Order: sequence, then C-alpha cells, then structure tokens
Amino acid sequence: MAEAEVGSGEGKPQEMSLKDKGNEFFKAGNYLKAAALYTQAIKQDPSNPTLYSNRAAAFLNLVKLNKALADAETTITLKPQWEKGYFRKGCILEAMERYDDALAAFQIALQYNPQSAEVSRKIKRLSQLAKDKKRAQEVQNLRSNVDIAKSLETLKSEMSEKYKSEDSWKAMFSFLVETMETAVKSWHETSKVDPRVYFLLDKEKSQADKYAPVVNIDKAFESPHTHSSCFSFLRQYAEDSFSRAACLVAPKSIIAYPQVWKGQGSRKWKHGQHDGFFVQFESPLFRKLWFISSSNEMGNTLCRDPEVLDIGAHEVLPRLFKEKLSSSS
Repeated sequence: MAEAEVGSGEGKPQEMSLKDKGNEFFKAGNYLKAAALYTQAIKQDPSNPTLYSNRAAAFLNLVKLNKALADAETTITLKPQWEKGYFRKGCILEAMERYDDALAAFQIALQYNPQSAEVSRKIKRLSQLAKDKKRAQEVQNLRSNVDIAKSLETLKSEMSEKYKSEDSWKAMFSFLVETMETAVKSWHETSKVDPRVYFLLDKEKSQADKYAPVVNIDKAFESPHTHSSCFSFLRQYAEDSFSRAACLVAPKSIIAYPQVWKGQGSRKWKHGQHDGFFVQFESPLFRKLWFISSSNEMGNTLCRDPEVLDIGAHEVLPRLFKEKLSSSS
C-alpha cells in the first residue's frame, strides 16, 4: 500500500493543517477524503512537492492511475533530486504493469538514495516481473502463431519425390498441416486431443453421405483385441471410402497397448516424460510419425515442435493403405 509523506513542507499553518488532516484520513484508509484535502492544500500552495507526492499515493490507492502518474511527474518537476517522486512514479507504473518503465523510475530513485532497502527490493522484484512478462508474451506468441507448415518444410521434397503430381502431394501436405494445427490448438486450449483418424477423401469417388472424414478411436488402445479390431476397421474404411490419405491423432496418455510399441518397452522411448500426442500420417506411398510434446510455461500449456519418430519402432497403428512404390498421379 502506498504511504503518504508526513514530512513538513513550507507554508501557512492552515495549509499544514489541511495536509495533516489529509495524512490522518490516509492512515485511516479513507483515500478519497485524503485526496480531497491534499487538493485543497495544493490550491493554497501549488509548488509544494510533498502535497503532490501525497495525493499521488492517495490516487494510487484509489486506482486512479493516470491522475496518480500526473502527480508523480509534477513532484519530480518541482523537486528533481528527491527520491520520493521517482519512487511514487515507479509504484504507479508497476500498478499499470509497465514494468520496464517502473524499473527505470526505481533505478533513478536509487541513485538519489542508494541506501534505500525499499527501492532495492522493488528493483529486484520488478526485474523478475519484467522477465516473466516478456517470457509470458513469448509463450503466448508461440501458442497463437502455430506454424506447423514451417516445421514440416523439409517434408515437401520427400512428398514431391513420391508423388509426381504436384496437386496430389500439395493436397496431402495441406491435409497434414491442417490436421496437426487443429490438434495443437486443441491441446493449447484444453490440454487434450481426442483420439481420432482423419481421412482425406477423394472428392470424385468418396460417398460423402456414407463416409465421414473423421473416425473416433478412443477405445483402440485398451487391449490387443480392441487395437486389432480398430486397425481392421480403419483399413477397410480407408479402402471403401476411397481415401487418399489418413492422419491419426492420439494423446500419449491413452496408449497402454501395444506395450509402448511392439513389446520393446519404455526403454526405447527417448523423449522423456513429457506429456503430448502422436500424429501418424498414412498414404499408399508415404508414412510418417511425429510426437508433439508439451510443457507448462507461465501458466500456459505450450506445444513443442513436432519430433519425427522411427515409424518402424513406434507406429501407433500398422499400415492402413496397401503399399505402392511410386505414383504417376
């Protein structure tokens, strides 16, 4: 809580009385009445820096921050080498969450009073707050500007080698990027993704009324039996729906079976204990698997860049499409 300055100022007995009355109301927590009395005192002695400093403290407690800041600036103008004006300004800027500016004000205050433990504490606290605010903004930017396409840039050349038709591989690349970005946004907002397989249906051949582009697979990893049944169903679905590609999204937390992939156990898992989710891309010519880990930073969930996994060791589902070696389409 900001405190009013009790120190004496030059002036008439009546003015001192107004200031002292203001100080009494300030100490009692009646900041509105205190500010009114300081205003009356300022009318009688408009060049007294202590009065502006005290009113700044009252306005700060009333959360009238712009008025408080104006009074702090006036205090500094009237008495440029007085630590209190800069201290007031720093406290108000801190309340405005303008941490860098507040820090600068406290550092000037410290120059005029190097022994002030209070100012030193403020500087230490503000330095940390400024760092935290900067990092929080960075985290927020990373969360809101998800650029999966940039992370997967190297995949374009791999896909273009497999698919001679530019339209084919570009459609698949866009499908993968969109699916992955949707999953990342869901994870950022809710810290979870629904286990699903998304299908890139053939616009000309697929029966839109019969085959949906998304299949839920939330029971797929409960046992060897459900895993096998799910895989059989998805493989048939991919064939019957004339899908051109599929993309599985599944949170790491639900994968109890297969016992962390093909009986190899967790010894083969090299990506730490981070939470996160898998994205497995399937097509007749091309298969790929990623793990997107997440962490909690500044109170926000943050997804890391996709990490490519060895699909031979870590495939979440076996191959969904019959393998082809090359494509002319």
